[in-house]
Amino acid sequence: MTRVGITSLVALVAVGACSAGDDAASDSALVVGDTTSGTTAAAPMGDANSASSARAVLRDAQGAEVGTVRMRPTDAGVEFAIELVGMPAGAHGIHVHETGDCTPPGFTSAGGHFNPEGRQHGTEDPDGAHAGDLPNVTVQADGTGSLTTTNSRVTLADGATSLFKTGGTAIVVHAGPDDYRTDPSGDSGDRLACGVVERG
Repeated sequence: MTRVGITSLVALVAVGACSAGDDAASDSALVVGDTTSGTTAAAPMGDANSASSARAVLRDAQGAEVGTVRMRPTDAGVEFAIELVGMPAGAHGIHVHETGDCTPPGFTSAGGHFNPEGRQHGTEDPDGAHAGDLPNVTVQADGTGSLTTTNSRVTLADGATSLFKTGGTAIVVHAGPDDYRTDPSGDSGDRLACGVVERG
């Protein structure tokens, strides 16, 4: 074989190797991209409530932070993850209230329970419950308490039951337990802490 022929053959082999390498690199990038996309698509965020997550920082009458509530959409409704610190031991009513205003000391600025459908209070009331009714949260002797619960009566998306309605909403922790039946607030007593529901 002539020198020119050998040179041409080497060049063709090199081009073929580069092309094969490029194809492999493209395939790898495609696999990574598909894997990433698949992971994102599989994230447990419900289609029925496709809006962003929310949070509320709870503060007591003196302005001290005493907890947080994180909210996220799921197929079953809005999940509330509640964490309390520095609170009195025992069971406490906790509700979504109709106005996003937490003016201390009494937090009456938050209004009544979030109740766009005009129902009675409490899951044990045949004419209940308010959209904003949540289960009691129990605080331990060390002042900490936690609760994760899902509420199908509210949404983070648009609509009448949205926690982001005009005027906003707030989360309020009460001094005593909710009895789940007494209108309008379950006989749960004074308002100990409050936090405005915000996006994020």
